[in-house]
Amino acid sequence: MRYLSALVIVLGLLLPAIGHSQTAANPVVIIETSKGSITVELYADKAPITVENFLGYVRSGFYNGTIFHRVIRRFAVQGGGFTPDLVEKDNGEPIINESKTSKLSNERWTIAMARTNDPNSAQSQFYFNMGMNLNLDARMGRDGYAVFGKVIDGQNVVRDIAVSRTHSVGGFDDVPVEPILITNTSIKQASGVQQP
Repeated sequence: MRYLSALVIVLGLLLPAIGHSQTAANPVVIIETSKGSITVELYADKAPITVENFLGYVRSGFYNGTIFHRVIRRFAVQGGGFTPDLVEKDNGEPIINESKTSKLSNERWTIAMARTNDPNSAQSQFYFNMGMNLNLDARMGRDGYAVFGKVIDGQNVVRDIAVSRTHSVGGFDDVPVEPILITNTSIKQASGVQQP
């Protein structure tokens, strides 16, 4: 009887924790490109504003038809703001930079928000870190570039993009010679079903 009581108590303590971990799972986004699919886990618990901003663009279909317009081998693959003709799409409002509060680093395979020199200017553009770009992290007295997730599948696709031949065109440097499109983005549900 004592063992049964102990078992009931243990189960009573564990079940809420198990249920919580399932509902608190990080969102996962699939980025389909002309080179293949990239799956990214987003850290909503550490960078909630940045994640919600990115998910808003995903839900609206904003990224579909944009290109990776800046590719620098062993540094970064940037996209999410320009059409294949290098016309910038209309963006939403800039968001607050969470690089200091999230305490996430620009490590290899992470995804982060691109921005101007204004720390709070990030809108739609993002980049994948191709190396340990810790110089982009927040430091005492300066904001960094806000990391908000990590590539969990499709690293080979990101690597293929990163080694693309590039050129300068229309005032842009490091543009892939062959345009690399984002064809679709979707949120992967816990059941494995994708939501557009």
